[in-house]
Amino acid sequence: MNRRDNRPNRHRQNHSAPRKSGNRETHSRTQRERNSNRGKSFQGKDNLGGDHVEGRQAVRELLLGGKRRVHRVVISEDVDNTAILAEISDICHDRRVPVQQISRRKLDEYALTESHQGVIAQADHIRAVEFDQLFVNEQKTPPLIVALDGVTDPRNLGAILRTCEVLGVDGVVLPRHRAARLTPSAVKAAAGAIEHLPIALVSGLPATVKQVSESGMWVVGLDSDAKDSIHDLRVATEPLMVVLGAEGEGLSHLTKQRCDQLVSIPQIGQVSSLNVANATAITIYEINRRRKMEG
Repeated sequence: MNRRDNRPNRHRQNHSAPRKSGNRETHSRTQRERNSNRGKSFQGKDNLGGDHVEGRQAVRELLLGGKRRVHRVVISEDVDNTAILAEISDICHDRRVPVQQISRRKLDEYALTESHQGVIAQADHIRAVEFDQLFVNEQKTPPLIVALDGVTDPRNLGAILRTCEVLGVDGVVLPRHRAARLTPSAVKAAAGAIEHLPIALVSGLPATVKQVSESGMWVVGLDSDAKDSIHDLRVATEPLMVVLGAEGEGLSHLTKQRCDQLVSIPQIGQVSSLNVANATAITIYEINRRRKMEG
């Protein structure tokens, strides 16, 4: 793909990102999730996690997606028989997935998130795709990829994946190290998006950014100190990778250096920065708006 000649200037500002916030009410279950994952290894070449699925929408999309084996579904005996739970039971029956009903107390003990909504599933883990597969765009529109630079909060990861799937992002890139995986909290927050959204693992994000930029694809990093705003993004309609940084640290220095352009989200209020999941939604929405307007 050919790059335009009017290549934006690079900006190399320091990034200030929001700090993590705590919640005492969910501390106990969060600690249980950490403990449950201590024995797990996400170091396999393609192992992203995601084998423990909680929540009605997440379990429903797991079953409908049909991309990985579901070992069993556990439903609370004490939950109201809603339409979505009835649908889950019907799909399990059709696909011969074992269903077990247990008491709410036992399901609470089995759960690893703060809100299982009366249903939990066990399945094969999500497999990462090869990096090159993210650029296979059947709709022939310019590729739009999101890369995360050290996002370590599982709930933020899940929310970002949900946003990316809803807004039509072609795929997400995660570093193999120093980044969240598909823990139960991430899977719950993603609400089924992981069943449809390709995710690739790369050894080093700065090297990947350099590779993508040299291939002719534009790389834009989100940085709260950047002089250009997302409204000044001149390559929204081009093949594009958007890079977002970790909470508390932002983009790494080397990643920022290798982006073609750094942009910020204009802010009016007193709070100095946005949660990375919210920033992702705003940025991708703006890119899609520009593509629709200029396409």
